[in-house]
Amino acid sequence: MEFRRTILWMILVFSLFTLWSNWKTYNNPAPINTNSEQVQNPATPNVPSAGTTSVTPNATKESASQINPNSEKLTFKSDVLELTFDTLGAQIIEAKLLKHHDSENSELPTTLLNYKDGLYTIQSGVLSQTANKTFPNQASVFKLVSKEEFKNSESAKIVFEAESDGVKVKRTYTLTKDSYDIKVNDEIINIGTEPVSAIHYLQITRDGEKPKDTVSMSNTYWGYAVYSDEEKFEKIPFSDIDDKSANYISKTTNGWISFIQHYFVTAWVFESGKEHHIEFRKAGQNLYAASASQVLGTLAPQQTTTTSSHLWVGPQDQKALVKVHPELNTVVNYGWLTFIAKPMFALMSWINSVIDNWGWTIVVLTIIIKLLLYPLSATSYRSMARMKNVAPRMKLLKEQYGDDKQKLNAAMMQLYRTEKINPLGGCLPILLQIPIFLTLYRVILSSVELRGAPWIGWITDLSVQDPYYILPILMILTMFLQMRMNPTPPDPTQAKIMMIMPLVFGAMMFFFPAGLVLYWTVNSLLSMLQQWYNTRRFTQTTNEKILTHK
Repeated sequence: MEFRRTILWMILVFSLFTLWSNWKTYNNPAPINTNSEQVQNPATPNVPSAGTTSVTPNATKESASQINPNSEKLTFKSDVLELTFDTLGAQIIEAKLLKHHDSENSELPTTLLNYKDGLYTIQSGVLSQTANKTFPNQASVFKLVSKEEFKNSESAKIVFEAESDGVKVKRTYTLTKDSYDIKVNDEIINIGTEPVSAIHYLQITRDGEKPKDTVSMSNTYWGYAVYSDEEKFEKIPFSDIDDKSANYISKTTNGWISFIQHYFVTAWVFESGKEHHIEFRKAGQNLYAASASQVLGTLAPQQTTTTSSHLWVGPQDQKALVKVHPELNTVVNYGWLTFIAKPMFALMSWINSVIDNWGWTIVVLTIIIKLLLYPLSATSYRSMARMKNVAPRMKLLKEQYGDDKQKLNAAMMQLYRTEKINPLGGCLPILLQIPIFLTLYRVILSSVELRGAPWIGWITDLSVQDPYYILPILMILTMFLQMRMNPTPPDPTQAKIMMIMPLVFGAMMFFFPAGLVLYWTVNSLLSMLQQWYNTRRFTQTTNEKILTHK
């Protein structure tokens, strides 16, 4: 039984090593859906890439970051967002998240949209279905119509307007207090004397450079993602866009496009019930674009139509995301452990709502897990106690049968049956710890709620490693003590492996998030107490039962 336990510990350590060695690589996302029979819908427009002055998908990064000298920049603020607008395209060119600090400088807010250091922008506009007309789009200079601050209201609005070739676009951004959801309404008016055919588009443009504040040693996904009722959630990495440029073109009446990075996401959620064409493409040298376009049809003179979209620029806050779209929380991706991670995070959120400290939430979660596994652990300790008490009789059997392995094994199995010992009884609790440990790792790594969450004293952020390595050292000590409480394996090699195991395990923990190390440290302490109690209890009971068999 001890040998099997050793093997399981080695499996757990190997699992940790696999995680540790793959910190910097993200899980391979689902491949782009490419149907060889699929033909580009003729209504799908060539949406202009960022900063272009014509409708073309072939913009360079340099042209994408140019700002028109005739345009004007202005700032609009809520309690959680500080947005910089440019009247060129009436677009947001910078978004600062006031309640989330920069990973390199805690005095600065996290910045998502950016046109200075690299390129990360959102655009929207109207295109003509005829080649000789240009309607207001991201290359058009809008004018500021009105700006309504929050003051005593729960919402604030900023309105822009532009006219071109007989079409007027009036764009309204609406911000709400304590929300990263920005409502974007476009009112498209045919102010000319002839009918016009128009297309409305939403777009996210990004260069291929990782942001400078990417979390060190993080293997989370960084790239585009899309959701549609037809094809569900899919990741669209840059590499797939490079290899299969413009091959992902889909249409849906319900969905969104997004760009995901560690803990944060930018997403366009388009109006449900209106058919949109979704496209991902290479827009230039190291420049990529995701767009969703809606055919507005023909507008008669003086006719007006409106589009309504939601723009999310903020953290991957699952509760808030589902309020914008019921599937938007799928951007928080736990990988193949999602079916365990979601209920675990839900339980942690409930605990934290009561005690308001994510560190103590992990401690309480550990206690709950130990209580749930107690029946299995009790069985394990009962088997260990019985094994310890029959050890002298097993030694006699080895002396009696010598090298006759077949007879020795048969005699030992008979002894196990007589004393009601399960040789695998001590393995199951360790085996169950593996998926629990890996799931908690994914939850801590992927949940923005734990980013910057303190526990006590020196632990000011549970999502990063312990700055003074106190928890890993404490964990190594508790594991050593726990090993000493176990019976010494008869095989000297096995005994050495069991003594080295805490060092190997602990050395890896030096680089893991403090929240994960906290879980395992508390788990080890509880295991020691449980083992001490159950060993005393079952040893006494087992001794009494063994005496009756003599």
